[in-house]
Amino acid sequence: MSAPSAQHHTPKVSEREARQVAEDARERDWRKPSFAKELFLGRFRLDLIHPHPLPAGEDVRRGEEFLARLREFCETRVDGALIEREARIPDEVINGLKELGALGMKIDVKYGGLGLTQVYYNRALALAGSASPAIGALLSAHQSIGVPQPLKTFGSQEQKDTFLPRLARTDISAFLLTEPDVGSDPARLATSAVPDGDDYVLDGVKLWTTNGVVADLLVVMARVPKSEGHQGGITAFVVEADAPGITVENRNAFMGLRGIENGVTRFHQVRVPAANRIGPEGAGLKIALTTLNTGRLSLPAMCVGSGKWCLKIAREWSAVREQWGRPVARHEAVGAKISFIAATTFALEAVVDLASQMADENRNDIRIEAALAKLYGSEMGCRIADELVQIRGGRGFETAASLAARGERAVPAEQMLRDMRINRIFEGSTEIMHLLIAREAVDAHLKVAGDIIDPDKPLSAKAKAGANAAGFYAKWLPKLVTGPGQLPRTYAEFHPAGHVDLAAHLRYVERASRKLARSTFYAMSRWQGRMETKQGFLGRIVDIGAELFAMSAACVRAEHLRAADDHGREAYQLADAFCRQARIRVEELFTRLWSNTDDLDRRVVDGVLSGTYGWLEEGVVDPSGEGPWIADATPGPSTKDNVHRPIR
Repeated sequence: MSAPSAQHHTPKVSEREARQVAEDARERDWRKPSFAKELFLGRFRLDLIHPHPLPAGEDVRRGEEFLARLREFCETRVDGALIEREARIPDEVINGLKELGALGMKIDVKYGGLGLTQVYYNRALALAGSASPAIGALLSAHQSIGVPQPLKTFGSQEQKDTFLPRLARTDISAFLLTEPDVGSDPARLATSAVPDGDDYVLDGVKLWTTNGVVADLLVVMARVPKSEGHQGGITAFVVEADAPGITVENRNAFMGLRGIENGVTRFHQVRVPAANRIGPEGAGLKIALTTLNTGRLSLPAMCVGSGKWCLKIAREWSAVREQWGRPVARHEAVGAKISFIAATTFALEAVVDLASQMADENRNDIRIEAALAKLYGSEMGCRIADELVQIRGGRGFETAASLAARGERAVPAEQMLRDMRINRIFEGSTEIMHLLIAREAVDAHLKVAGDIIDPDKPLSAKAKAGANAAGFYAKWLPKLVTGPGQLPRTYAEFHPAGHVDLAAHLRYVERASRKLARSTFYAMSRWQGRMETKQGFLGRIVDIGAELFAMSAACVRAEHLRAADDHGREAYQLADAFCRQARIRVEELFTRLWSNTDDLDRRVVDGVLSGTYGWLEEGVVDPSGEGPWIADATPGPSTKDNVHRPIR
């Protein structure tokens, strides 16, 4: 029986409609406290993160036992150079990971998984990713955004019983949202899922499907047309990767992460049982965003792993490489880079561990913390890798294979830089993360004053909102004038005898938090409805919040290590160095809130797009090949060979 025909095209939507789709998918309520949300509102709630939350003893035992097994596997069975050279993780390595239980790290033991906490899952990813970033990406894509996580939160019991045992031991999963002409704007999503009896019929093309080439199960986002008995909307489905009508048309190749199996997947009249729908129709984006609330922590976890490796190489190399009669580490220009790598790696680990433990305890809402960790980890991790290449000089630009061929240690610094670069794009680019976090940061303002600046609201709604806003700001604004950060003895427990003073940094965070909230209020008062277009301003607001969150996490971690007698003195020194470096960045960002070239930049962009500066492009040749900027994704049967290769 053929499925009903459906109109296939990328939907044309206005900017306002696209924003509304994203807004409808947001988790709007705040049922639990959020340290980062309070930070953006000028309220430094140190009590929400200090004392540092700790995992249960049994969780630690099971987690450490698995890390020991994983370390042995990575040291004896994984050849990162081979994976880079052949651009593929060997099947025997993937099968070994299956036998180890690595596919089920986050899946409950009753379904055959390991049931690790978020803390130990992330530590495992950092370890595996240090052996080969491609393995880290495989495991993360499978568990953080693939089928297991949405099923864990939104799946029916029948779906969990059916799929989770497979996913824990044998089946690899992939997440399919992006399309050739649809990235971070899901309102234009074109893949359709047309109801037909007890099935849905999928048609469309998905791009950049990490694990898609080797996957056994897919979670697919598709648009269900609204019809009688069907509310429609973007909906999530579990799909068997070998179902008739599915073709993996291409395995994509990238500048980094060469071992990942990332492809283009075409669906043509693919029948999916209605029982495989996750949640109700129209809930797909909400499911995806909720999945990413903690799923995003996997990426900064691997950035922590890369930071640790970069620090090791920087230390070893800088101690033996001499220039002008002394090791290069003793030259201030290089020493500053090493200090940055060490201090920032400490802070990144503090951020990831804190957010992960908070996720495990489930006492706080960590959607902003996880997003900040992803944003900050990807930006700083990429910068750390770049600094290592600079410290290594010409050897940093040379491949590990070339170094080995001429008799030197095969240090893959240039590969690390290539592999790290994608993290600023994966799972929400830096620019998109700025907008997502900014939306959450101003949520309290929009709840009380949003109707005032909404052009579609009637005068009666604006008047009511004005009264509500007046009451809210009358109570809130006076609290932003003074606070504990102005009292010299506040947070005294962070200045124990014989240690550097971290209390001063926490007082700075408290003062800067109030200043950040005041700046946000001034901007909303100034630009009102145009605030959402001030992406440069919003990005700096978010970056300030990220620095303040990282400073807080670093101080709390240092105090936790001191209290546990675990390298406490050294931890205090690293936290102090990081906070001093971060404060310089924060002050610059505050200055750039109001002193910047944003307006001029927009005029230059207008000139570039209109061709005014076309003469500037003369004098070069363009080595690009022929072809459209965006590949044709018209639904229909595939004309290419299927490169899908499940691993058994």
